[in-house]
Amino acid sequence: MARWAPDTRERLRTAAMALFAERGFQATTVPDIVARAGVTRRTFFRHFSDKREVFFGDDEIPAIATRMIETAPAEEAPMHVVLDGLRRLAAERFDPRRDQVLAARRIISEEPDLRERDLRKQEDLRAAVRDGFRRRGEDDRTARSVAGLTVLVLQTALETWLEDADGTPLQDHLDATVDRVTGLLDTGR
Repeated sequence: MARWAPDTRERLRTAAMALFAERGFQATTVPDIVARAGVTRRTFFRHFSDKREVFFGDDEIPAIATRMIETAPAEEAPMHVVLDGLRRLAAERFDPRRDQVLAARRIISEEPDLRERDLRKQEDLRAAVRDGFRRRGEDDRTARSVAGLTVLVLQTALETWLEDADGTPLQDHLDATVDRVTGLLDTGR
């Protein structure tokens, strides 16, 4: 078995995702995953704490959000910082992996435990954005509002992007979601 290969983590993830799609999340065991990946059980646990971490173990998005907020020009409006960051994230991390993201989202949507973990990850992003804008000097209400809108826009755009069979880039769905939210908030005052 190629236990020390540099691509072990990705091989485990690929094997797990294929098995989840074939058998379902609940019916797939760690021994099934390691057998498919050609590694040992011990190797699996070096990379993941459990099979749920196959989906959530590499969630760097809150850290990316923190860095994005810290490095943005001080005079830039909070939502411009967020939207620029989301557009970059879409182009660099989501669009190139559309098929993988789509497969993962399908499995997550079918499993209550995974949906719960996904909600916690959304909360992690919300907290990172909120805290980042507080450190920039925004008042608490503004920071919380921007954080909530960030998660709303990202999740809504992801949903429409994944439902879109035409392959429209995620950035276009982000812009459409922002337009929709802006329209909903326009009270005509």
